[in-house]
Amino acid sequence: MEFEEWEPIYEAIVDDFGYDRAADERARDVFASMTDSFDLEKLSAARGATVAVVGAAPSLETAAELERAREADVVFAASTAADVLDRRGIEVDCMVTDLDKNPQSVRRFTERRVPVAVHAHGDNVPAVRRVVPDCDDEYVLPTTQAKPRGPVRNLGGFTDGDRAAFLADYLGADRLVFVGWEFDDPDVGPVKARKLEWAGRLLSWLERRRDDRFELLEGTGDEFVTEFGT
Repeated sequence: MEFEEWEPIYEAIVDDFGYDRAADERARDVFASMTDSFDLEKLSAARGATVAVVGAAPSLETAAELERAREADVVFAASTAADVLDRRGIEVDCMVTDLDKNPQSVRRFTERRVPVAVHAHGDNVPAVRRVVPDCDDEYVLPTTQAKPRGPVRNLGGFTDGDRAAFLADYLGADRLVFVGWEFDDPDVGPVKARKLEWAGRLLSWLERRRDDRFELLEGTGDEFVTEFGT
């Protein structure tokens, strides 16, 4: 995806949440100064594969959802979902995070040569400065929601979960299966609920771009129909 295609969506997200675009760009530049380019061939197993895009909803702990993750060729896990899978002996091929919950896991996965897509945005620069230097840099994939610069890529997506889906798509995944996702989780606050709504919009857009059907979105009606086009 070219940034010019992503930028109108990014601007809509910034407007909706009141984010500071300049702060996102500063975060990107800080990250760029701390890391090198990531070799995407480390994630080449996703090409042509069935990729489980794993979220951290409470349903992930159920036997049925864990088995769906086990059955996938490749597993991309968002944030704390990576810890759940790791505890259950399910191999994680990539963790996707903005460092808001489990920085120790980020360090641990990179030390085990598991790639981690680390996202820098306007309000997590202290976490980036604190966590990234202790990681194995070879296994850190730096990302931004602003215009990419240097080693920092923008592959699409907004939340950890939908960024994992956009990453899998970019890498050429044949099929995406969504495990541990709940758009209507009653335990999340209003800001998180709005982020989940945006995740649904973006996945709906990705679905159309891929000329695909995501089981996750079936039955949602017009809820996630967007103006983003195809």
